[in-house]
Amino acid sequence: MRLNLFSCAAGVVPAFFFVCGVACAQPAFHNPLVTQRADPHVTLQPDGWYYFTATVPEYDRIEVRRARSLDDLGKADANVVWRKHAQGEMGAHIWAPELHRIDGKWYLYFTAGRADAIWDIRLYVLECGSDDPLRGPWLERGQLKTGWESFSLDATTFALNGQRYLVWTQRPPEGDQHQTNIYIAKMATPLSLAGPATLLTEPEYGWERVKYAVNEAPAVLVKNGRVFLTYSASATDANYALGMLTARADANLLDRAAWTKSAQPVFATSAANGQYGPGHNSFTTTPDGKTDILVYHARNYRDIVGDPLRDPNRHTRAQPITWRPDGTPDFGIPVADKP
Repeated sequence: MRLNLFSCAAGVVPAFFFVCGVACAQPAFHNPLVTQRADPHVTLQPDGWYYFTATVPEYDRIEVRRARSLDDLGKADANVVWRKHAQGEMGAHIWAPELHRIDGKWYLYFTAGRADAIWDIRLYVLECGSDDPLRGPWLERGQLKTGWESFSLDATTFALNGQRYLVWTQRPPEGDQHQTNIYIAKMATPLSLAGPATLLTEPEYGWERVKYAVNEAPAVLVKNGRVFLTYSASATDANYALGMLTARADANLLDRAAWTKSAQPVFATSAANGQYGPGHNSFTTTPDGKTDILVYHARNYRDIVGDPLRDPNRHTRAQPITWRPDGTPDFGIPVADKP
C-alpha cells in the first residue's frame, strides 16, 4: 500500500487505521476519560503520544493536549492553540476540531459560525509547521470550500491507496431540505478539494430523524479489506446514536453504490449502563496497535433541562472494539463509567 499523496507519517494514519487482527486481552478504561469534552478526536503518533482535541462547552476555543495513555488525557494540560474571532467569520460555535499530521505538518479541521450570524456554520482549517502542535504557531488557512455554501460541519480526512479524501457533514444544495447529509470528495491539497462531492448518506430511517433529520460526524476505520465509516444521527440528546457505512477498500469510494448502509444503529444509548446519546466518535488503537479503540462522547443521564447544546456534560469515553468472524466491527454497548 502506498500513501504517497498528502500521506501521513509512516505507520500512523490519524483518521483511520490499518491494524493487525491478533487477539489480545481487552483493555478497560477509567471512563469518563475527559469530562465536559464533546466530539473527541484522538490520534496516536509515532512519538508515542496520544494527541487529543474536542469541543469545549463554551464553544470559544480549540485546545490540544497529549498523554502517554488514554487514561491520562484527563490529567494532561489543556493547551489553548486558538481562540474565536471577536468579529466576522470564525466568531462563534467553535465545534468538532480534528488534529491530523499530513506531510510533516499539523492541520486542525474545525467548524465555526460568524460572530454576527452564529448559524452560518462552515468548515475551516488551521496549519502548524512546527513539530509540536501544543506550542504552534498555528496559522489560519481560511474556509475549506466544499462546492456550495450551506450549513457544514464535522470534517475528517483519510488517505487510502495514494489518495486523500475529505468526508464532512452539510445541508444539501437544495435549500428547502432541512437536514444534514454526509459527503465525500478527493482532496487536491490538505486545504482544498480536487473535485465535486459525492453524497454518501442522508437521514432516511426513523432512528436517524428523531427531533432532527441528522447524519453527521463521520469517522473512518480501515481494516480487513474494507472501509468502515461511522456517523451520528438524530438530536444530540439520548436519541443520538451511531450508524455505519461499509465499502471495499479497493472500491471507488466516490460511487455511492459502493457503500452499504446499516439499517439499525451500531452503537446507542444503554440505560442499564447509565450511558445516554453516545456518538461523534473517533478511532485509535492501543500503543502496540493490536486493539482498536472507539472514542466517543456520552452523558450519564437521560433528561436534559433546556437546549441539549447548552448542556455541558457530554464526556469523552473509550472502549475496545471486537471483531466478528466476518471481519466487521462489533462496538457492543456503551460501558458503564469506571472512574
